Amino acid sequence: MAAPHIDPPRARATLALMVCALLAACASTRVSFQPAAPGPWCEPAAPAVVLWATRWRADQKDVAARESAAAAGLRDFFAPAGCFAHTELRRVDALPPAAVPGAPDAARLIGIEVQELGPVVKLLSSAALVEGGTEVVFRAVRYPARADGEAQSVTVHWRHGGPGVVKGVASLPQDLHAALQAGLMAGGAAPER
Repeated sequence: MAAPHIDPPRARATLALMVCALLAACASTRVSFQPAAPGPWCEPAAPAVVLWATRWRADQKDVAARESAAAAGLRDFFAPAGCFAHTELRRVDALPPAAVPGAPDAARLIGIEVQELGPVVKLLSSAALVEGGTEVVFRAVRYPARADGEAQSVTVHWRHGGPGVVKGVASLPQDLHAALQAGLMAGGAAPER
């Protein structure tokens, strides 16, 4: 009886996929705040106006796709009454340095500036050969209710990935949603997942 023929390239590809699948189980989420985490910003009983803008680096690729993903992620996060009772999203060119007129007096005024939103891939950086995931960086600004108050600002850096993880742009709205949840609702260390 003859031994079955095994195609070496196919066997290597199958083995590589199995190794990547095992290593993908090592994915984790990390969140850091600059300055330190301010605590939760969400107030489920209050309405809010959220001004949002983007500030991409000069060499940013696929700006239109990232803008679309940012809009979808923000809409998905703020649409249900969870962070605030009701949220009105307003796209602006840049976040104002201080509160702007036009927000209802009872509403909280929040600014979100998306600075990074995309997949990250590092080749040959570890024994896994490929390490990747998604990175989200945004600056959140809480504007004061009174004109003489001072705005609070925090930059949130959220990263989900690990050895063997390769992600594309399809998950970017969900990744921004998760980063907003970790930054605005939790306001502290993100759980490992």
